Amino acid sequence: MASTNKLESKLDEVFAKAPKIPEGGKKWFVEYLPWLSLIGGVFTLWSAYALWHWAHAVSGLVNFANQLCTAYGGGTCGSVSRFSFWVWASIVVLAVEGVLYLLAFPGLKARKKAGWNYLYYGALVNVAYAVVSIFTDNNGFGHFIGAAIGSAIGFWLLFQIRSAYTK
Repeated sequence: MASTNKLESKLDEVFAKAPKIPEGGKKWFVEYLPWLSLIGGVFTLWSAYALWHWAHAVSGLVNFANQLCTAYGGGTCGSVSRFSFWVWASIVVLAVEGVLYLLAFPGLKARKKAGWNYLYYGALVNVAYAVVSIFTDNNGFGHFIGAAIGSAIGFWLLFQIRSAYTK
């Protein structure tokens, strides 16, 4: 926990130098962030399920094609499984992020620092996954650049409203 506090302090220093959101914008984010977090958590968990379902459906189609090939004397057409390590990692990361967003709701609604912390941890999970995804066939460096820009914007917003969550 001490290492995340050090990282949080460092990030706070970095984003303190960034342009500020007007007070009206901060108030809007603080007021609606609990609901955005709740909606984001539901959609993120739904995305994890959709990814699992997609990979399961594709694997089923490949198995069906292999059965047809075998039935007509061609052996197997291929052994492609959509449940690779990276698909499982994606599902786990999405599920963890979704749960963190849902856990943030009550704390954000009560303006507690614990709610803000859950969003912060979710953002850190997302950054870690983006770094690891550089090494995948489907994502690569372009995905990392997009995720890095998105994470920077997310951290900027989080640190702009951090002072509202002091309890």
